[in-house]
Amino acid sequence: MEKVNYQLETDRALQRWCEGGRREKLLLHACCAPCSSYVLEYLSRYFEITVFFSNPNITDPEEYQKRLNALYGLCDKAPFGSGVTVVEDELSAEAFFQAAAGLEREPEGGKRCTECFRLRLSRTAQYAKANGFLLFATTLTVSPHKNAALINQIGAEEANRWGVEYLLSDFKKRGGYQRSIVLSREYGVYRQQYCGCAFSLPQQQKTALEAAEQ
Repeated sequence: MEKVNYQLETDRALQRWCEGGRREKLLLHACCAPCSSYVLEYLSRYFEITVFFSNPNITDPEEYQKRLNALYGLCDKAPFGSGVTVVEDELSAEAFFQAAAGLEREPEGGKRCTECFRLRLSRTAQYAKANGFLLFATTLTVSPHKNAALINQIGAEEANRWGVEYLLSDFKKRGGYQRSIVLSREYGVYRQQYCGCAFSLPQQQKTALEAAEQ
C-alpha cells in the first residue's frame, strides 16, 4: 500500500479551506496542552478554533483536572490562544472503561488504543455536526508515540459517519513535535508522563523504575 504524506494532505486542505483568506471555524480535539501548543500555533493562522477537550481515557480525576487546567493556562498565556474557545466534553471515564472492556491487557498502541481513538474522535465529529462546524481535527498526530495513519483513518471514518469533514494531519512533521516541547517550556506547561488511562500507568511506572535502576 502506498504511504500517504499526511503533511501534504494538510497543505492541500488548507489551500482549499482558506482560499482567498477565508477563516472558517475549526473544531480541534485536544488530548493535552503540550500537543495543543504547536498545533494551535500552526492552525490559528488559518482558522477560528474551538478546542474540544474530550478525553474520558484520563481516568484519574486529579490527573484529568491537571491536564484541563494546563490547556486553559496555555490558551490564556500564549498569543496563539487568543480568541480560542475551550469546550469540555461531558463524557465520563465510564465510557472509556466500556470501550476498553476485554482489552485491558492489550499493550500500548494495541486494540485498546484504537478503541480509545475512535471514542474520542467520534465524540468530536458528533459535536462538530451538532454545533455547526464543517471541519474537525485532532492534536493526537503530533505525538511520535501515536500511529498517525490509524488516527487519520478513524478520523476520516467518523467524519463520513457524522457528515462533516476531517483534516488529515501528521503534525509531528516539519519539526512539530520538537516545537511543542519548546513551547511547553516557554509557557510552563504541565507535561504528563503517560497517556492517562488506568491500564497504561503500570507500564509507565515499570519503565520509569527500570530506567532508574540502570
